[in-house]
Amino acid sequence: MEERFSGTVLRRRKEGTEKRPTMGEIGLNHFAPYLMNRLMARWNINMSEELREYDMTTAKMRALAVLSISSSVTINELSVFAVTEQSTMSRTLDSLEQQGFIRRQPRVEDMRIRDVSITEEGRAAFEKVWPTMYDLFLQMFDGVEETEYRAFISTLHKVLHNIRKHEI
Repeated sequence: MEERFSGTVLRRRKEGTEKRPTMGEIGLNHFAPYLMNRLMARWNINMSEELREYDMTTAKMRALAVLSISSSVTINELSVFAVTEQSTMSRTLDSLEQQGFIRRQPRVEDMRIRDVSITEEGRAAFEKVWPTMYDLFLQMFDGVEETEYRAFISTLHKVLHNIRKHEI
């Protein structure tokens, strides 16, 4: 695919000195949302394939990952952190609860709110999956220097701030 992107497109557009470029002028290989979708699609496929060995889905892995570093979260918070639709998260939590990996408890001050926490069995299940997640993470960033990684993370936080719908 031909590289057509001019590094000044973003700056000129922000300043209002240039008309909006076409997709063809930018090119897919320089259109960040396209590249991010490709990255995450490949990550999710790779994770899904690896998780089969552990009889775990991506949604379960994401929920356990979040819960492994949080003392307790609401279902809504967990849906946001795990980047999963609330309806999918509810079904996922039903399954994780049946497996004994999580517990849901009503909040004392508001019985309508359920706090979700990980059990020791859930922590053990996540600890089995973690090496695979970390190895895929290392593979994804092979050849990327630490300074490049830090700059990438910083940029992602800026972009997330620009599009954020939730405070978390």
